[in-house]
Amino acid sequence: MAGSRTLGCRGTVAVEYALVLSALLIFVFGIMDAGRVLWTLTTLERAAEVAARCGAVNTATCATAAEIQSYAATQAFGLTIASTAFTSSTAACGALVTASFPFTFVIPWIATSGITLAATACYPL
Repeated sequence: MAGSRTLGCRGTVAVEYALVLSALLIFVFGIMDAGRVLWTLTTLERAAEVAARCGAVNTATCATAAEIQSYAATQAFGLTIASTAFTSSTAACGALVTASFPFTFVIPWIATSGITLAATACYPL
């Protein structure tokens, strides 16, 4: 009698383990994606800020809008981003740089098409 009881418990433990493990993995990957979103957004904001400052202060390196965009792309450390993701202009606040970057999640059902992260920085002339 005792032997048949342990066989039934093994199946229950396996089912419980599968349910808990799937929920735990979704939670862990969700935390990883949230960290990636914050890191990518911070990197975009930093690149836009540095490029806006370069456009306002360093006229040798960042004389044209294309040079500012190229400089911004090099300042996005860890991201492979094209210079066309950045735009540069002169605004009332000074040198204005904006960035737009499509972000895709590791877990596809969080957001099926991903999201677009945006950053804006302006540095006085």
